Amino acid sequence: MPKLGYAYAQRVLWSVTFAILFTFICSLIFPGASWAASSLGVDNGHLSSCPASNNCVVSQNADPKHAIDPIAYHIDRDLAKETVLKVLAVVPRTEVIEQTDNYIHALSKSRIFQFVDDVEFYFPTNESVIHLRSASRVGESDLGVNRRRMEQIRLALRDLNI
Repeated sequence: MPKLGYAYAQRVLWSVTFAILFTFICSLIFPGASWAASSLGVDNGHLSSCPASNNCVVSQNADPKHAIDPIAYHIDRDLAKETVLKVLAVVPRTEVIEQTDNYIHALSKSRIFQFVDDVEFYFPTNESVIHLRSASRVGESDLGVNRRRMEQIRLALRDLNI
């Protein structure tokens, strides 16, 4: 019987250790939501700025850490918007959830943990550029995923000669 009690105690100890480690890792990955619904959309001709965390890029009014170039186009604005929508339709795990005549908002989910990123495109009427913003909803770092996604979209649009 003493061996049975020892095995049970060891199993409980491993379970408690795992729970503590899991909680610690989750607190590192999800330190708190850095996203708020009010930070989406266009306000006075600008996309929202990025939070201080390293999981966002934006092409308007950004500090060097968060800056990304807008996408220039040389076709009709409506055709440029239609082309962006076609590209987004083939981006894995990405769904357009809102669009107006000058704005697109899509959600993009990571493959394994299903983390949600907000992806935004703004088409100002007085410029032939598409302003971009891509931001993770949680965490401190995205390991460059948002920047790479937007650069891949830029390359796809360049290949389509917009």
